[in-house]
Amino acid sequence: MTQQGGKPFLYVVVCAAGIAADVGTLITAAQERDWEVGVIATPTATRGFFDTAAVELRTGRPIRSAWRTPAEPRPFPPPDAVVVAPATFNSLNKWAAGTADTLALGTLCEAYGLGVPIAVLPCVADALAAHPAYRDSLIRLRGMGVRFGEPYSGEPGEDGRRPEFGWQRALDLLER
Repeated sequence: MTQQGGKPFLYVVVCAAGIAADVGTLITAAQERDWEVGVIATPTATRGFFDTAAVELRTGRPIRSAWRTPAEPRPFPPPDAVVVAPATFNSLNKWAAGTADTLALGTLCEAYGLGVPIAVLPCVADALAAHPAYRDSLIRLRGMGVRFGEPYSGEPGEDGRRPEFGWQRALDLLER
């Protein structure tokens, strides 16, 4: 479903995690790989988790976080692929349960039904990742064909530094 300009269209779904401040890294990498990009954020993510003005400038499109009315035009073309990064405990569990109470979650539920490839970079603290509901959600989402990058807890390593978040890995997952 490549758009008229010939470039495939990537939806980047951004959830509320501290690492979201660096989502521009993913957007730039996607654009360098010849994707057009539109960002859909959870409502909480738009409240200070990343620089929304910079992202809109970089993509040339408004960030979507709320449903549009039927009279409003679609601001993005249909997606050729979706990346969820960072993907939080809350969003992954709700998505796996089929909850579509935000535009971001509704988009993910619909993308699965349309057969759109989806790559996820989880950003979940180890204590939350130990919860049985989270493990069950990952099993369900993997069974739906969702492609996962390595888990990221954000916890500092033995050297006191946080590991790098694998933004580019999400794009690699879409190419397999």
